[in-house]
Amino acid sequence: MAGKTVLVSGASVAGPSAAYWLHRYGYSVTVVEAAPALRPGGQAVDFRGEQMNLLRAMGMLEELREHETGMGDQLLLDPAGKPVVTIPSRFISGELELLRGDLARVLYDRTKDYTEYVFGDRVTKLTETADGVEVTFRRGAPRRFDLVVGADGVHSGVRTAAFGPEARFRTDLGYHVAGFTAKNHLGLDHRGLIHNEPGRGIMIASHRDPATVHVGLFFRGDPRGYGRPDLARQKEIVTEVYAGAGWEVPRFLDGLAGADDLYFDRIGQIGLDAWSRGRVVLLGDAAWCAGPGGSGTGLAMMGAQVLAGELAAAGGDHRTAFARYERRLRKPARVGHRNGAGSGGFLVPPTAEKVRSRNRTYRMLAGPIGGRVFDHLGTRAANAVKFREYPQGGPQARV
Repeated sequence: MAGKTVLVSGASVAGPSAAYWLHRYGYSVTVVEAAPALRPGGQAVDFRGEQMNLLRAMGMLEELREHETGMGDQLLLDPAGKPVVTIPSRFISGELELLRGDLARVLYDRTKDYTEYVFGDRVTKLTETADGVEVTFRRGAPRRFDLVVGADGVHSGVRTAAFGPEARFRTDLGYHVAGFTAKNHLGLDHRGLIHNEPGRGIMIASHRDPATVHVGLFFRGDPRGYGRPDLARQKEIVTEVYAGAGWEVPRFLDGLAGADDLYFDRIGQIGLDAWSRGRVVLLGDAAWCAGPGGSGTGLAMMGAQVLAGELAAAGGDHRTAFARYERRLRKPARVGHRNGAGSGGFLVPPTAEKVRSRNRTYRMLAGPIGGRVFDHLGTRAANAVKFREYPQGGPQARV
């Protein structure tokens, strides 16, 4: 009997990771992605602790090292732009750091020969039957799959179709994020700069391309959110929020109008009482988005291995496998949520006094004793789930 068919929604990181492990355990996988192609660039993501064991098990650690950002120390600036403290690279970049787009490309290249990828489409409706899930797509013809995995991020279409509107499960953290590529007019060489004013901050990072930097913007905006604005409106919002900002902010924002890679969103967390419903299961940000500092990328990849491994160990019995998967990942997700919930005070202090207080904390953490605390905080989420191999099984044992 042929292996079970699985539809995975989302082709960023969690989805292709799931495709890799599901194929390893005998499943036939289709990945559908709303974007017309893989998204290049993006913010840097890092791995550390137990997550490195996962990358070794996937046989891709050395290939990923070829795409390392090589990021060095980051310099924290005061509101006037003067240096406050140097933050060692290991605090921010972990044991391995690369751009999300580079990671997605490696995962895609590793899985494309045995995975059906469908770009430019998305799930709009799920109807479970006695032996599968009937899936309706925005563009493509309806299809049937044995299982469906929602790995399509914080705004998951699979979660909406199977569990209900995003608002039921979302907790906003009170600030927004934006990011784009700009000219490296400061001549940074694998270095980073962090500058804050009350309610808004900017992080500049020089990675592999010496001519450009990644500009990360964190700010407290409209507490009701801005809805889902189009690209032009997103640029207007960023320009409005950072009007009158000091230091080098205006020069970096000069490149915003022509930026074609702007990312913009509210920062929030996702919490559900259960990550599966029948034959549909959620993975990564779609299930447990924690926000900055929650080890989201690494935990999503660990979760993909656990999900596929539990399906193999259960002989394809999705009810048993989904329950075991959730038991293993619930505690790590809670650790990530705790880390993410406290990130706003560091990223976007709301007042001048809180900016100064945050800077004093960074000075303390950059010292010998504080460094050990910082290392612990950085690895706590990464080590919350231990990597372990699963026995080779297969989906054919139970339909």
